[in-house]
Amino acid sequence: MRMTRLITLAAIIGLAVALVFLLANRGSHEFAGTVFTDQQAAPDFTLTADNGETVSFDSFRGKVVLMYFGYTFCPDVCPASLAELAAAVDELDLSQREDVQVVMVSVDPARDTPQVLDSYLNHFDPSFVGFTGTNEQIAAVAADYNVFYEAHEGTAATGYLVDHWSGVYLIDRKGNLAETFGFGTPAEQIAADIAEWL
Repeated sequence: MRMTRLITLAAIIGLAVALVFLLANRGSHEFAGTVFTDQQAAPDFTLTADNGETVSFDSFRGKVVLMYFGYTFCPDVCPASLAELAAAVDELDLSQREDVQVVMVSVDPARDTPQVLDSYLNHFDPSFVGFTGTNEQIAAVAADYNVFYEAHEGTAATGYLVDHWSGVYLIDRKGNLAETFGFGTPAEQIAADIAEWL
């Protein structure tokens, strides 16, 4: 009888220690990017999507959104960033992917028509959505997100090029700015952070 009580007590203590350990380590995920410490709503905007329809950014509320500012004629940084985002999405479970949306806002609206964006983004992932608009619309959205971009002369082969911020915004399900990833953040780290925000 006494032995049974001791075994039961040992089991209870073991469970209590395990519970304390789990609670202490809950939320100890180390984020790969820079996390926003305050609740800032991501600025809403309305632009033309790659399907030709006018779409409000708020329509993605309820999903974790990864937003990138780039352009289809970009020779290096944009394809590398979009490939990393595609790989990050591939790391997620199928159920998780349904709650994630990758968005690219073009900083080269003169060349990035909806059709050009659609064809370009399909090379990375058919679920990716591209946005374009007038020069004034893009400038306003970039200003709202503190994104720098500037066109400059290239070569005869490339045409003009656009210098731009190469990071990625992560917007949480509530529509708040949650995190930014710098260029070159590995896909598996981005995926792990997305899973935390989900």
